[in-house]
Amino acid sequence: MKPKTIVMSVFGARPDAVKMAPLVLKLAAEPEIHSVCCVTGQHRQMLDGILGQFNIKPDYDLDIMTPRQSLADITARTLTGMDAVFNELRPDLVLTHGDTSTGFSATLAAFYHQIPVGHVEAGLRTGARYSPFPEEMNRQVVSRLATLHFCPTEGNRKNLEAEKTSGSIYVTGNTVIDALAMTVREGYEFENPALRGLAADRRRILTVTAHRRENYGAPLESICAALLDLRDRNPDVVIVYPVHLSPAVRDTVLPLLSGQERIVLTDPVGFLDMCNLMARSYLVLTDSGGLQEEAPALGKPVLVMRRETERPEAVEAGTVKLVGVEREAITDAAQTLLDDPETYRAMAKAVNPYGDGFASERITAAVKLFTGLSNEGPEPFGPR
Repeated sequence: MKPKTIVMSVFGARPDAVKMAPLVLKLAAEPEIHSVCCVTGQHRQMLDGILGQFNIKPDYDLDIMTPRQSLADITARTLTGMDAVFNELRPDLVLTHGDTSTGFSATLAAFYHQIPVGHVEAGLRTGARYSPFPEEMNRQVVSRLATLHFCPTEGNRKNLEAEKTSGSIYVTGNTVIDALAMTVREGYEFENPALRGLAADRRRILTVTAHRRENYGAPLESICAALLDLRDRNPDVVIVYPVHLSPAVRDTVLPLLSGQERIVLTDPVGFLDMCNLMARSYLVLTDSGGLQEEAPALGKPVLVMRRETERPEAVEAGTVKLVGVEREAITDAAQTLLDDPETYRAMAKAVNPYGDGFASERITAAVKLFTGLSNEGPEPFGPR
């Protein structure tokens, strides 16, 4: 019997787990593919929650996370851990995701073993070396080393072509839209107790996430001040902020916002809770990358609290607005959406440029073409 083609998916951070889960499940359903899942545990608790929600059991778990880990810690432990994995099992193809230190280090380890890499969510760029940090350089290095590049959008493809990136480039849409289609539903009951009362709450919900390294310190303080302003100006608003577990984030946010009326602080919530929370929200304010893709798919306007974004397609489409990190700018932009129904509707009804729920299917088709299991590649994704 001909041995199956071994495709190994590697991820370690919560956002990567969310976006890789639909692809891992799709690959596992292919009879000619032996799908192997390797996690690093870069985000231990948050990663485990996602694995449980999608019923994914890793074949390898490097368990690298340590308290207050540095970027060097993550990179070194992932690199040596993946080296051991590749010495034990040589896959035909390794799939990594996005721009995390896990993805960068796993790609480098595969390169050292001369194993081809497919990069999921390829081609995102801000053009600013340190923003986001370290993600911008992580993804640029991965692009230089990868053989297959799976771009969410046509703009991502153009970025890679402008850099004269070698290998095969596919426009697939983003797998996070596949994940959303599996999770948002009517009558959903929240797992997190802090969110359960929101189901019957008729106030407008503003969902907030803010955790990026470049926003540590004064920018995050400014974001918190803006949230207090919005709470004070709008008695019909409740603000829900799942606070990242990073001590640098919590040491700023908790003293400023804990115990405040109509501000609900909770630990990071599971993916199902988060998706259904966004679906019930009026507006999303975030410095996250993934939420810029997810919320528009649910018809929710997004204000991005950063100075740059690697996802300009949503800005161009009108689903996302880049507002920076200054208190007044955040407050004014959010207040406009709270006060002006026409402006709100224009953002809420704009076409989402990031996917149609079939990205994993397209990536799998490209993988089968590359490994000789098929003679046909995927049709490219385009927003409709």
